[in-house]
Amino acid sequence: MSTYTPGDYVKVEFRDEATGIGEWMWMRVSCCDGRKQLVFGTLDSERLNDYDGKIDPGSELAVSYSQIREHKTPTQFTEK
Repeated sequence: MSTYTPGDYVKVEFRDEATGIGEWMWMRVSCCDGRKQLVFGTLDSERLNDYDGKIDPGSELAVSYSQIREHKTPTQFTEK
């Protein structure tokens, strides 16, 4: 069984290589490879840093489990 399922949201840490300052953004999970500890999905947040134009909302990404700081199911993500 996968740790993350399609539709889940994970908060991912991104580091700005130039400044070393990071920011956290939400990504919606498409699929997960538990063996390789990778999560694939779509960025669902506006970014603050530039990252040389490499990522924008809607960008498809693959991230390591080690970059994940929080995990929510779709229901938890929309709860107020």
